[in-house]
Amino acid sequence: MTPHHRSRLALALTATGACGLALLAPAAPAGAQERATECPRVLKCDWIPAAYQQNGDPANKQAYGNYDIADRPSTTKIKYIVLHDTEEDYDGTIRIFQDPKRAVSAHYVVRSSDGHVAQMVKTKDIAWQAGNWYVNTQSIGIEQEGVAVEGAKWYTPQMYRSTAALVRYLAAKYDIPLDRQHIIGHENVPPTTAAGTKNMHWDPGPYWDWNRFMAVLGAPTRPTARPGSQLVTLSPVFAENQQVFRDCDKNTDLPRQGSSAVPLYTAPATTAPLFSDPGLHAPGEPGTNCAADWGSKISATQQAVVAERVPGWTAIWWYGQKAWFQSPAHTRTTTPTAGTVVRPRAGLSEVPVYGVAYPDKADYPADFTGGRIGAPLPYTIKAGQSYPGGGAAPTGYYYAPTIDSSLPYDHTYFAGSAAYVTVQIGHRIGVVRAADVDVVRVR
Repeated sequence: MTPHHRSRLALALTATGACGLALLAPAAPAGAQERATECPRVLKCDWIPAAYQQNGDPANKQAYGNYDIADRPSTTKIKYIVLHDTEEDYDGTIRIFQDPKRAVSAHYVVRSSDGHVAQMVKTKDIAWQAGNWYVNTQSIGIEQEGVAVEGAKWYTPQMYRSTAALVRYLAAKYDIPLDRQHIIGHENVPPTTAAGTKNMHWDPGPYWDWNRFMAVLGAPTRPTARPGSQLVTLSPVFAENQQVFRDCDKNTDLPRQGSSAVPLYTAPATTAPLFSDPGLHAPGEPGTNCAADWGSKISATQQAVVAERVPGWTAIWWYGQKAWFQSPAHTRTTTPTAGTVVRPRAGLSEVPVYGVAYPDKADYPADFTGGRIGAPLPYTIKAGQSYPGGGAAPTGYYYAPTIDSSLPYDHTYFAGSAAYVTVQIGHRIGVVRAADVDVVRVR
């Protein structure tokens, strides 16, 4: 779970005017007439509403919780489904989401023991779940009962089945592709600024079996390109991919066990330093085998672009550099994949990567001072490099800081004029300006 970026999504689209803005009118939170859950028939779901109320002085425009009323997909297209783990038991999670002072919520909570589902926020509304307001406005959050460092014991067959059934239902309802560019973990959500990188979460963690989940979902990894393709999908067998990671908060090694995560090195040797995420580590500081250090590992079902191959090893482009992982002959480590990649346009030495696709300053009205503008993350795409991506990233910002629409421009959507596309720069998804890159189909 993660604290909410406290901005309130606008409610119902009523008018569109100059500067690409849309004025939005408030609507009531989910009441008795809206208590029916949004779940597939194969699941038993409870409606247990998260808190939605003022929790402090109304003069403090951020003193309310725990989600934002909206009218999606009219206000914002739903593009992602984000999977979390709770780091708390099921009942405790429900209590937290019903406490308006905790400023956190998710649309659904899935219980470990039997896969039972509680819906706590309507999907038309914005749960405070991803730690990135831009992603929150475009996503549905599913919390799964569990503790990431305690291994796969929380991630039961019942949980995999219930979460997959729920994701299939939501993907069909909102036209979301069943792939890992759209069905993501909290660990894949980018920060909004460079300074926020170290605060981003890493759940559901290295012991969530992504290969298994995508297969249960009905979208298993299959070859779609010839052997030796430039684009690959990581596909190690969970049970055979035995890894030892470290719980660095408790300074203890975790038991060797199956994992979705594959370590990344700076050279083709296990004696080489682990890859160092430039957003997490100082220059020259090596990466770590901490479970939370996602820059030093790549997960099964994630795509990557091959930069080099030597016997037993494969290098991929990762956060602007080469990162190496073991790929012994006759083992299932990668699957050749067809898809699109992004690369800098000719003449550009490097391209900045962002965690949001917000409007430019000129896109906001001259008398409006509450707009947000994207800032580059500590990652760039350099000339000669390519990364998976190329899907359209909507450009816009929702300004809605109060619970009752009391400020000028409150509950207003500002559309941006610049086009952005998504990119899998490393473990996290980012966006780049479309004018900076070429999107190329590879087979």
